[in-house]
Formats: sequence, structure tokens, C-alpha cells
Amino acid sequence: MNQNQDWMKSRQSPRSDEAGERMRAYLEKIATGPRMSKDLTEEEAEDGLGLVLDHAVSEARAAVFLIASRMKIESLSETRGFYRALDKTTLKREVKLDRLLQIADAFDGFVRAPQFGFYIPPVLAQMGLPAFGLSALPTAPKHGVTYEDLLIHHYGARQNTTLEERARLIEEFGFGYLGTEQCHPKLEGLRQLREEVVKRTTLATLEKMLMPLKAQHTFLASNYFHPGYETAMIEVAKISGFDRVLIGNGMEGSTLYGVHKQAKVFMQMGVDSLAEMKLDYESLYDAGTVQSIKYSFTALKDQPATKAEIAKLGEQALKDGTGPAAPLIAHHAATLPHLSGHSRNVADAHHQAIEILKSGKALDALKRYLEKIG
Repeated sequence: MNQNQDWMKSRQSPRSDEAGERMRAYLEKIATGPRMSKDLTEEEAEDGLGLVLDHAVSEARAAVFLIASRMKIESLSETRGFYRALDKTTLKREVKLDRLLQIADAFDGFVRAPQFGFYIPPVLAQMGLPAFGLSALPTAPKHGVTYEDLLIHHYGARQNTTLEERARLIEEFGFGYLGTEQCHPKLEGLRQLREEVVKRTTLATLEKMLMPLKAQHTFLASNYFHPGYETAMIEVAKISGFDRVLIGNGMEGSTLYGVHKQAKVFMQMGVDSLAEMKLDYESLYDAGTVQSIKYSFTALKDQPATKAEIAKLGEQALKDGTGPAAPLIAHHAATLPHLSGHSRNVADAHHQAIEILKSGKALDALKRYLEKIG
């Protein structure tokens, strides 16, 4: 055996079994260039991503599968199949709540300016709408600040908590946080592969739309950044099981809709009902409120998006309703209940949010939650 043959033998995947052959067939369809590539069926897409999640094929083939499907642009059938593979492997629990809003911002976090989504769930709970943030520890490509990052690396929460523990806290407090470590170990198991792939794949689009916790009525607020991805997310919303899914182009991939620019928010209700709303803070509030939001946005857009800065300003807002984060948190906490059908109008919800911030009740609740999970 010559040196080249010996090298080739060492590079052969140890998984040259039926799973490897199925993946080979899928790659031959989707990775043959911009003109010759063909779409997978929904069943093939589900099986292919299932093989990746199960580590049933080599990392090289898994990476090519994720990259090729994104470069080809996933069809709607493929997107449904990918979602079903992720949904099938999600750890799930029913919670004893009538209503529950899942807030899922981009899992690779925020780096451009401070975002205060972490502080929205305790405010919404005080407004009568139980809510939790779904996220992951910072991941590629941005490695920005996420809910889990703040919870574990700033507030010192235990990292080895379970889905059951996190769910019980959400039932107890009416708000909380959940990460992929608790609800999707197989997805979390692809962390290193995603680092090597570098760019976003279909996983980044779909992981936000999983439903690990189900109440009597369950709602999702999420986001898209680049135009076009909302189409795939709307398709998935139809099969997700959520009673209502909000998909909007919020600031830097967040659910803070209508501040940095007019937002386009899609509301998918069940399988057949889709509505679209334009959202712009300047058309929602009185002149004084508009001015305060504008001032806060301008003051914060060049501030560092560090955990320490986000926590300092977020806690200040929850303590007494002061500081530059307060107007943005109040707007954020007003729009989500309205869009999810909990509040009749944004103005009333905004007034309620402001009063809650001034009272300090949301901060007190957050501190009690952190004591329990610490």
C-alpha cells in the first residue's frame, strides 16, 4: 500500500454503513452545484438531519449536508422535514399554566448594542402573561450575549439544571428561562460542528421555533433578520403546534419590534390564518413616550453589548423605571402581549408596563427566581 492509499484509508469514515449510504444519496442530490442540485423530499430531509443529530454519519458528511442545503436554499418541504427532525428529538413537558409566551431571539446572541430581552419575562409575568426566554449559550457565528449567557455567566445560575427543574420554576414564578442544554441535548451536541461550519445553517432558523414547554395555550414570539426567511418560518409555524406565532424583523434579530425601523410582523394562527402588521413606535404612543424611546435608542445604539452593561441597565429599569433601558423594555413588554392577543391595545399595555417598572415588583421577582436557580 503506497503512502497516498494509506492516507485515504485513514480518512475513511468508520460509519460506512446504511446510514452513511443514505447520507451519500442525499448529498448527491443537494450538493451538485447551483444548476444540478435537486431538493430532498420532506421525508428525506427529516431523515438526513436525524442522521446528523444522531451522529450517525461522519462530521465531514454532516457538515456538507448542512452547508449544501443552505447554499442551495432549502425548499419549504425540506424545511418542514428539518423541523420535524428537530421537533422529534426535543425533550418536552406540559406546564400547568393557561397561557405561556415563548420568546426566542437569535441563539447566537447580540453584539451590536445592549438588548434587554432577558428582563421582559418578569415584566410580562407581572402583567398577567406567563413567559420564558428560550436560548442557548453563545454560539457561532456571533457568539453574542444570550439569555442563557446572562443567566449562567453573569448571574451564576447552575448550569446542570434539568428541563423539569426549569419548567417547575416557570410554573412557580410565571416566568423563567430555558436552554438547549435542558431541552435539546442532541442539538447542543452539534455545537462544535457548528463552530467549524462557521456560517448559519437551517438550524439557526428552526431552533427558535421548537416547543419544549406546552401550556393550555402556547404562543411564540421570534424574529427574522434577512428578508425571505420569514417564508420558511411561517411554513414551520403551521405545523409547530403553537396557537399563535409572531415573526418580526426586530432589532439585531430580536423581538424588539418597531424601534430601529418600521417592523413587519407576521402572525400565524393555526394552519390557515396569517395576518401581517406594520409596527412603528412613533405611531403607537403620545409625543412624550415617542421622545423617550427615541432618546433611549440613540443613547444605547453605540454602547457596548456586554453582559455587565446589559445587567446594570436592565436592573436599573426594573428597580424603579429609570435609565435608558426603561423605555425600550416598556415598549417591548407592551407589544408582545398585544400581538399575542393578551392585551387589547399597545397604549394600555405600555402604561401597565411602566407602572410595573416603577414599582420594582419585576426586579424583586427576578431576584427570587435567581436565588432559586443559583
